This record gives sequence, C-alpha cells and structure tokens, in this order.
Amino acid sequence: MFKRLTALLILFVASLIGGCGYNTLQTTDEQVSAAWAEVLNQYKRRADLIPNLVKVVEGFAAQEKAVLLGVTQARASVGAIQATPELINNPEAFAKFQAAQSQLSSSLGRLMLVAENYPQLKSDANFRDLQAQLEGTENRITVARNRYIKAVQEFNNTVRQFPSNLTAMLFGMKVKPQFAVDNEKAIAEPPKVDFGAKPAAPAPAAPATTGSPPNEYTVPAAK
Repeated sequence: MFKRLTALLILFVASLIGGCGYNTLQTTDEQVSAAWAEVLNQYKRRADLIPNLVKVVEGFAAQEKAVLLGVTQARASVGAIQATPELINNPEAFAKFQAAQSQLSSSLGRLMLVAENYPQLKSDANFRDLQAQLEGTENRITVARNRYIKAVQEFNNTVRQFPSNLTAMLFGMKVKPQFAVDNEKAIAEPPKVDFGAKPAAPAPAAPATTGSPPNEYTVPAAK
C-alpha cells in the first residue's frame, strides 16, 4: 500500500511539474544556450579571419593606417568581453557585447571599402579568398542570430505566460535579452522628402561654344 501511494504521489507531482511549464522552461532554456553557442562560434570564426585579412590589406595599402588600426582595436574590444553562458542572462553585459560586435562590423565594412581604391589588392588571390570566407561567415552569423532570436522568443513567451510564469518566478528564471537593430529609433523614422526645396544657384556658365549643348540643367521648384 505504501509503495502504491508513493507511486501515485510521484505521478501527481510529475503531472503538476508538466502542467506548470517546468519542462518547457528547461527545454527552451537549453535551446537558447545551444543557439547562443552557435552565435559565438560564428563570431569567433570572423575574429580568426581578421588578422590575416588585415595583413593582406596592409601589404597593398600600408598607408591606410587609420582603417587597419580601427579593425584591430575593434577586434581587441570584442576579445576583451568574456562571452560566458551567463552573458545571455545579463542585459547590460549583453548590450555591451552587441555594441562591440557592431563596432567590429562597421570597421570591417570600412576595411573592405579600402579595396575599391586598390585594384591590385582586389585582384590578389589571398584577398579574394579571405573576402569570400568573410562573406560566408557574415551569412552564418545572420542565420545563427536569427535562430537565437527565435529560441529566446520561445523561452521569453514561456516565462511570461500563465501558469508557467509562476514556475519561472519560483526557480528565478527571467526573460533573456534579445538582439536589437542598430539605431532602431533612427530607422523607424520615415525619411524626409521635400520636393519644394529651391535648387541651388547654378555656377557661372563658361562662355558658350557655338553649337555645343548645355552640360547640365536645373528643374525649378513647383510653385
């Protein structure tokens, strides 16, 4: 009889745990951790490419010291942040990590623009290979971030919904920070277009040559 009561009690407790969302919280939390690990894996892949990329660019464009230094410093800033599993539970630390990665992305963008001014660099096989690897890594980062966003969304929904929110409170589980669009407020603002602006005053025209058409024209603003 005692064993039967014990078994029934275990079944009862198990049904309560299942119904209160405990198992869902554990499952989604593991999904978030796995997705975050893949994000870090792709960020590390990008960071590992940067030294070789900087070295190749420096061989053709050593005078671009400011750009090269900016990439190196941005990479160092990213490496200085301890990307531990606890980072995804700390909104402030997560924001700093995201800001550092965004800065590195901007610096890499400026570095790639340098190649446009150096045809020999653009045609270098090593540079083309590194560029292709970097583009592939950026695509992988995007995919990994999207998976993380979806995993966090599922977890946060469980944390906030009733009755699983009670279980989350009991075990100290809180919503996790999400990736955000850079300059989200600025992006949300509609572009300002003014068709009524007066055109700039044209520069004094050079003496006209007989039979030659004008080089440019100005459309006056509508009244």
